[in-house]
Amino acid sequence: MRRTLLAALAACALLGTPARAQVSAEDVLGAVFRLKTYVPIDARTAATLGRERDGSAILIDEGGLLLTIGYLMVEAESADITLPDGTVVDAAIVGYDHDTGFGLLRSRIAARVAKPLARAPADAGAQGDVALIVPFDAARTASPARIVARRPFAGNWEYMVERAIFAAPPNPLWSGAALVDSAGRLLGVGSLIVNDAMGMRAEGGPLVPGNMFVPAAALDPILADLVAAGRSRAPVRPWLGMTLEETPHGLVVARVTPGGPAERAGLMRGDAIAGVKGARAETLIDFYRATWAQGPAGTTVEFETERAGRVRAHAIPSVDRRDQLKLR
Repeated sequence: MRRTLLAALAACALLGTPARAQVSAEDVLGAVFRLKTYVPIDARTAATLGRERDGSAILIDEGGLLLTIGYLMVEAESADITLPDGTVVDAAIVGYDHDTGFGLLRSRIAARVAKPLARAPADAGAQGDVALIVPFDAARTASPARIVARRPFAGNWEYMVERAIFAAPPNPLWSGAALVDSAGRLLGVGSLIVNDAMGMRAEGGPLVPGNMFVPAAALDPILADLVAAGRSRAPVRPWLGMTLEETPHGLVVARVTPGGPAERAGLMRGDAIAGVKGARAETLIDFYRATWAQGPAGTTVEFETERAGRVRAHAIPSVDRRDQLKLR
């Protein structure tokens, strides 16, 4: 195991950044566990995300707290992790935050067999830095990568990360994987594989596939709330229940959530976003920034759509996404 990680760190050095690990090779590998979560059949996300989900969870404190990504956690009713010797043990669900996409679990057994990874500060992980992607079974699956961008990421499920970390080449086991810097600190948590990690497609540049990571430092402001209450007590973003797609002609509604605010307001698949309170919104980032700036969940969100050449103004009472889910 030691030889495997040292070889990966040596590969990082070959890419241009000398390894300055402040923790041992075994500690970095051992801090990431295989995670399986189980979702009830009547959960909203069961049909789209599956009832059994598989990925990684990262040990972040000596009390057994594990950090992972929301795909694995949203509406999960139970979870287990796999220890280095192959033993499967239960992990308690602690909390979930839709705005960051983070989920927390706890396993005191994990804390007895591994050491936690320290989180890197928010200003760590600059473009060009070399890092290590560490999924579960890291002795076989860890891979070196370069940070190719720090930029906003917007997902069509009403989600955005302002300073997401993009690393390439991608690791196929990205879900919940740790992105670790050359000092052995946790930079980010794996969320997606993307075909345009550098964000150059709009400018006609090269398409570079990679992984998107949510910065680990984004956990700091909400950690105490998640541990104490299972959710952040800070104001949350308004949720409308619609999936938007970016097209060459602007934003188009691809789907409305049954029973959600957008469906109740009469929005339909194919409606085009004409603007937000009279201002243009041609990208997901434009739309989210303009609508979320109107206030937190519960705010009446105003924007305009176009259907068959007719522009319609909407004033839709938003909701808290968490209240629409089966969360423990």
